[in-house]
Amino acid sequence: MSRLKGDEEDYWHASKCKAFTFEDEDEDGLYQLKESKRAVNSIKAIVEDDDDEEWEKFTWSGEPVGSISWSIRETSSSRGPESRNFAPDKSRPDTSSSSYSFPRPASFSSLFRGRSKPDNFQSLSDALLDTNSKYIAPELRKPKSEYQDYSGDWSIEESVRRMQRGKMCSMERFRSLKDKMMLLDEAVRLHDGNVITAVLIFLKKTLRSDILFRELKIRQVALRHFIHFLKETTDQQLLLQLLRFLEWTEELALCKYREHLDIPGADERRDFLKNKCLSLPFSPEDATHVQDHYTLLERQIIIETNDKHLEASGQELFRKHPRKASLLFMPLVTTLFYCCIYHYTEGEGMFSSPTNLRKTFKIPEKLYVLTALAARAKLRSWVDVDALFTTKNWLGYTKKKAPVGFHRVVEILHKNGAPAQILQDYIRLVEDADMRISLATKYKCHDVVIDTYRDLKDRQQLMVYRCKVDRGSPEEEKIDNILSNMQIRWKN
Repeated sequence: MSRLKGDEEDYWHASKCKAFTFEDEDEDGLYQLKESKRAVNSIKAIVEDDDDEEWEKFTWSGEPVGSISWSIRETSSSRGPESRNFAPDKSRPDTSSSSYSFPRPASFSSLFRGRSKPDNFQSLSDALLDTNSKYIAPELRKPKSEYQDYSGDWSIEESVRRMQRGKMCSMERFRSLKDKMMLLDEAVRLHDGNVITAVLIFLKKTLRSDILFRELKIRQVALRHFIHFLKETTDQQLLLQLLRFLEWTEELALCKYREHLDIPGADERRDFLKNKCLSLPFSPEDATHVQDHYTLLERQIIIETNDKHLEASGQELFRKHPRKASLLFMPLVTTLFYCCIYHYTEGEGMFSSPTNLRKTFKIPEKLYVLTALAARAKLRSWVDVDALFTTKNWLGYTKKKAPVGFHRVVEILHKNGAPAQILQDYIRLVEDADMRISLATKYKCHDVVIDTYRDLKDRQQLMVYRCKVDRGSPEEEKIDNILSNMQIRWKN
């Protein structure tokens, strides 16, 4: 025992940290005091600046009282398990954690001035951006007045009126089906489409589809709003479910027909129309349109394939007037205009013949004439333009006749650069005298104006117009001859 006791004393006296004994109180106490002061000074050098002379007060957790870390700990509801404790733990040896935690600042002055030891601490911005940090700053509470727009205990009528005024209003607290339907009915009663749509979106999110459809079926205004909303948002699946529930077979067929717009290829779109659309239960009028659509697309595919070949072979018409776009997916009027440009002289038996298109799709005469006139005038084919309006009676006499007013013919001809003589001939065909004078004055067809005033026997207007023509011009001479004609009975 004595030997063991001697070894133990040698061990304690040989170590740097001596054990506390009651002997040599002055010497041991002075030594421990020096060691403690040295340890405190080393800690103070780490956590404080050199110019800070005040000692800080620490809590039991080792954090300085009044620091941000201490404030967060006091106000937060929880603290991360990875937080680092700078105070020595007397119950167990000091161990370093593998994850870095929010550093304890030395003081408020060093924190906001950004002064810290580069080897031991991060800056405040680095610490806040540290993804491993588990400290969360306490959320500052907003004034109660700001929460009224979100959590106010509003009635159904008040909620709808707040939404109508553009204010925030939560509908989540309306949980029963009765309250939700009353909310919808109130929105419909106010005739505000935006509020109706907002309520319908809320119902769509919170109700099963069958329940929502059942309630909307007896509310036609809301139902129309909802159908329009589904079409605008392209929610095709829910829209089809609704139409099946309502048993709207024609509308369901139209929705199926609209799917062809998402098919990029011409051949695939044609096959879709043929195999999946022609047999759908459309109304008689819609069924005719779908059939015409399929026939037109089929024609366009044939014409496009043939014209691509002619264009590649260098045909003169395609070389003088190159195509600007593909014919595929174009409307009927555009297709007719295209055929009047490139296939005007073809026989009726050809798919690309304008006459064939006119009969197949029952194009009205007025629309056909206007389209053909624009196409042939664009090519400056004035012979075809004359032939378009020239008719023969049963006696063999020819005259010009148009299903549209000749004033529109004149405008189209002028737009396409028709010569003055052709414009003058067609202006003379305008029946209304005032309109004829207006067009002739606009396009400077002086002979038409002079002849019209002569036919009207309006000497005064003829003299006024004489002042508008050039001095010594043939027009002035013609007006003088008419005014000197004694056989004309002028108006008083």
